[in-house]
Amino acid sequence: MNASETDDYEGQVQSDDYKHSSDDNGGEPTRAATPNSDSSLAKPAGSLTGDVINIFRGFCMGAADTVPGVSGGTVALILGHYDRLIAAISNIDTEAVGLLRRRRWTSLIEKLDLRFTIALGIGIVVGIGSLAGLMHHLLLHQMNQTMAVFFGLVLASVWVVRRNVSRWAIPTMLACVVGILIALAVSQIPTSHGEINLLYLFFSASIAICAMILPGISGAFVLLLLGVYEPVIGMIKQFFKLNIDVMIVTRLTVFAIGCGFGLLAFSRLLNYLLRKHHDMTMATLIGLMIGSIGRLWPLQAVTPETADMELKFQEHVFISPAQYDGNIATLIVLAVAAALVVLIADRVTRNAHIEAS
Repeated sequence: MNASETDDYEGQVQSDDYKHSSDDNGGEPTRAATPNSDSSLAKPAGSLTGDVINIFRGFCMGAADTVPGVSGGTVALILGHYDRLIAAISNIDTEAVGLLRRRRWTSLIEKLDLRFTIALGIGIVVGIGSLAGLMHHLLLHQMNQTMAVFFGLVLASVWVVRRNVSRWAIPTMLACVVGILIALAVSQIPTSHGEINLLYLFFSASIAICAMILPGISGAFVLLLLGVYEPVIGMIKQFFKLNIDVMIVTRLTVFAIGCGFGLLAFSRLLNYLLRKHHDMTMATLIGLMIGSIGRLWPLQAVTPETADMELKFQEHVFISPAQYDGNIATLIVLAVAAALVVLIADRVTRNAHIEAS
C-alpha cells in the first residue's frame, strides 16, 4: 500500500467512524467531513505539503504551550488534527510493540501514523524552543496586549470549532456546560504543596499529561496546582547542567513513566469517546475551551504580593477599564484582529476544501 492509498484508506476509516445519520437529512451523514476535521486536510497528508502543514500545526501547539493557561490541545482542536492525534497516540499498544519486535516497519509506521506524529513533534519542539523567550518577554512586559490577542484567537476559534458538533441538542448543550464548569473549577483550585515522594510524582505526571491533551486546561498549570511544577523544572535544569545524581535520575524517570502511563491510558479513553460519542465529547471539549477564556481576559493585573515572583508563579486579578493605565482601544483592536485572522483562515480552508472536492 503506497502513501496515497494509505491516506485514502485512513480517510475512509475516519469517515466510517465518525459519520452520523439524520432523519432530517434524508439519511445522509450529518458529519462527513467538517471544515475543521482532519479529513478536510487529508489529501496532502502523505506529501511534502502535508508535512509542512503538520510541522506548522506542531509549531502552533508549541507556541501555545509557552502561554500560561493555554493548552496545546486547544490549538490541535482549532487546527483540525485533534482526533487524528488522539487516535495515533492510542494506537501505541501491544500490537505496535509486536510490529516493532518483528521489524515490520511499514506496518508500524502506518499504525502509529508516524509521518504525521514526527512532523507534529518537530513543530512542537521548534515552537517551544523559538518562542518561549519571546512569549516570556511579551507576557512580562506586554501582558494585557498579549492576552488580548489570545482572547480573540480562542473566542473566534470556539465559533469555528462548534461545527464539529453535527447537531446541537439539549444533551450536547449540557455536555458543553459541563466542560465549562470543569474548566472554571480547575482554575479555582488552590495550589497544593504536597509531599514530593515518588508515588505523588507519578500521580501528578499522569494527571498533568492528561490536561496537556485536553483543550482549555494547561498541563503546566495543573503541575503548579499540584505543587510539583517548581521541583520538576528544577530537576530538569539540574539535569541539563549535568548536575546529576541518583535521586534526580530516579525522580525524572518516575515522572516520565507517569506521563507515558497517563498519556496512553487517557488517549485510549478519548479515542473511544470520539469514535462512539463524538458529538457529546466534542461539545464537552468546546466547553473546556469556553471555560478557559476567562484566564485570557485582557484586563488583568499582577497582584502586588506576587509581582516580584517568576512569571509562572504570578497571580492575577481582574481590573476595571478605569483601573487599566493603557489604551483600551488597542486591546479591542488586537482582539478583533486576532479573531478575524481565525475567521479568514477558516474561510480560506473551507473554500480550498470545496475546490478540492
